[in-house]
Amino acid sequence: MSEQLLTVADSLKDRARAALGSRNLILVGLMGAGKSSVGRIVASQLAIPFIDSDLEIERVSRMTIAELFAAYGEQEFRALEARVVKRLLKSGPRVVSTGGGAFINDRTRKHIKRGGLSVWLKADLDVLWERVNKRDTRPLLKTENPKQTLEGLMNARYPIYAQADITVLSRDVRKEIMADEVLKAVIEAQKESAAS
Repeated sequence: MSEQLLTVADSLKDRARAALGSRNLILVGLMGAGKSSVGRIVASQLAIPFIDSDLEIERVSRMTIAELFAAYGEQEFRALEARVVKRLLKSGPRVVSTGGGAFINDRTRKHIKRGGLSVWLKADLDVLWERVNKRDTRPLLKTENPKQTLEGLMNARYPIYAQADITVLSRDVRKEIMADEVLKAVIEAQKESAAS
């Protein structure tokens, strides 16, 4: 029985890897949606590199995201983010987790659309709030009412995130389950693409 389950799991990974081909898999969505944690598992299952664009931005700038926002403002940060994402997507395949605002920026969204298959991890407000209110590292939530700010970001950004190639509902389940759902969505998207 356990051998049969292992074979099914292996075939899911193999089918998803084949469906992805040489393309990058780019995770988009709001802060707290699980882009980094789920992305790491997906990359491991696909046996391809994982890159967190926020960590890459911090590495090349030698500043934290919060420091970049404070020193240069959001507009300059978004310009840097667009350049870094464009560079990350030049080779593949790899799984790339992007910052919450990356897909909202027109230039960055174009790089993502050209650079691979985009997956929106969509979560409701309560799930996001439960995940983000534990840390004080989110520059956009340093407001008087951070939960209301998060809801405002959802209202503004969700119509743009909806332009992603694939949408996967991020819920309060184990990350491994979410990763499997992403793999299944990649396979399904390839089937639909081949059929049209």
